Amino acid sequence: MNPSLTYCPDLLHYARRETREVKVGNVGIGGNNPIRVQSMITSDTRDTPACVAEVLALAEAGCEIVRITAQTRVYAANLENIAREVRAAGCEVPLVADIHFKPDAALEAAKWVEKIRVNPGNYADKKKFEIREYTDDQYEEELERIRDEFTPLVRLCKDFGRAMRIGTNHGSLSDRIMNRYGDTPLGMVESALEFARIARDHDYHELIFSMKASNPKVMIEAYRLLVARLRAEGPDWNYPIHLGVTEAGDGEDGRIKSAIGIGSLLADGIGDTVRVSLTEDAVHEIPVARALVEPFNKEAKTSPPSSNFTPSYDPFSYERRRSSSVTIMGHALGGENTVRVFTTQDRWNALAHKIASMGDFKPEIIAEKSGVLEIDPKDDAAVIALNARPEPCLVTVSDGSDMEVIPAFRLLASKVDPRHPILLKDTLTPPSENQDFLTALLPAARNIGSLLCDGIGDAVLVRGETAPGQSLRLAYNILQAAGTRIFKTDYVACPSCGRTLFNLQSTTQKIRAATGHLKGVRIAVMGCIVNGPGEMADADFGYVGGAPNKINLYVGKTAVKFNIPEEEAVERLIDLIREHGKWVDAPQPAAV
Repeated sequence: MNPSLTYCPDLLHYARRETREVKVGNVGIGGNNPIRVQSMITSDTRDTPACVAEVLALAEAGCEIVRITAQTRVYAANLENIAREVRAAGCEVPLVADIHFKPDAALEAAKWVEKIRVNPGNYADKKKFEIREYTDDQYEEELERIRDEFTPLVRLCKDFGRAMRIGTNHGSLSDRIMNRYGDTPLGMVESALEFARIARDHDYHELIFSMKASNPKVMIEAYRLLVARLRAEGPDWNYPIHLGVTEAGDGEDGRIKSAIGIGSLLADGIGDTVRVSLTEDAVHEIPVARALVEPFNKEAKTSPPSSNFTPSYDPFSYERRRSSSVTIMGHALGGENTVRVFTTQDRWNALAHKIASMGDFKPEIIAEKSGVLEIDPKDDAAVIALNARPEPCLVTVSDGSDMEVIPAFRLLASKVDPRHPILLKDTLTPPSENQDFLTALLPAARNIGSLLCDGIGDAVLVRGETAPGQSLRLAYNILQAAGTRIFKTDYVACPSCGRTLFNLQSTTQKIRAATGHLKGVRIAVMGCIVNGPGEMADADFGYVGGAPNKINLYVGKTAVKFNIPEEEAVERLIDLIREHGKWVDAPQPAAV
């Protein structure tokens, strides 16, 4: 780890990152404001009544900022009508124009809305997947061209009092950035900083940054690196941060993936506004986002503490903690073994009659029979005694600790010998009664998922969800979303927006129904080309809107089938999976 890079003043105590305030219309972001919740409408931007209805519905649901796509100047021009009708309805929620590719659309949109979002990967930059070497002179020449294209927008936003989000997406880094920095968090950060420097050259500072990715590990590392670089640039680079996991998907999986990425950063004091990107109607994003930010809006904004804590892991580069292998109840864990799923004895008993038929969601180890040693990581005598043991021992944080879950396990991992494998728990104070599933899901995903993304953890135990079967499903789905243990088909699915060229919700469900049995296969479902090929970097196959009612199919980042009629596209996707040897027939349902 580079000691000059720090993103959090104290990894063991919560303190929200101090930023300047940026005003988006009448809503303040950063500074002493609460963490704001936003979303994006899905209607065609040319359809004024539909857009206005969606904006009003989101505002009614508690959304504080609403984004609208403006893919061309024609679309952007209609923002005048949308804004007028929204204000006429008595709604003061600020509007944001989402810009990709078209500087003239941004210049038009800035006349009518309170904020412009630009993606530096495709705003006046090239994305043709060209592989070439840029000399320093060629690189600077490209930057000058971007400066010429971007400066008019900076000046217009400054004159009109508009805010701007410089929003890098992992899936749409430009060829110039890709060829110099690769498909990396560093490339994402450099892409944003280049645009920020241009803005600052014109004394424009109404900036907000984001570093979105569909992979929570990449997303977390990118945001941490961004904040560290902003700190290194100087105290006046204290711009607010917008958080989001892009293409999180739908249902439980989308909520878990969002909670891992967004929740992990919020727990470290990073984030001033969030958007949960679900492949569902946008109003369903708001309760999830509000639940994620609520605990941190309640936290006191303390001055940054300092415990001089050095983590056992590199916050900017993933590597699994190197524990030793032990065998418990016939299951090997630790070392290079898969991360195991624990349950309690009473839950095991409740499920005993059907464990054999539970498939991939079955419990593996009973906590009370595992011999796990529970210690307080602040108890130096207990740590010394553990480290003196000749054999590796499974260890966890004892219940009742006065520390939060993430800091407690960070401290444990740093103090006990690496050879001792660690059992992660979602809570150190098990609930005494049943609670709402979302109330259990979000902190469990945040706490366990965050630690897994830092390489900590050899087994997991979910206790916040008291229903035995649901707690196991939640544990496995957290492992899947963190990329730790892939046991089912993995989907990367973007949320709908005005650029989408087909019905994402129904199509995603159709693809799930056809391919959900393909264990370990990763399929990306993208409404348009904006983030498609890039966000499919880790996907085996991609289903991408190429034109209205026409689908392009990808293998990895490469388009291989073009302009397929939508009604044929799912079958053609199955054919493509067959061609590449990754298709198996779905198992027949068991006879009753």
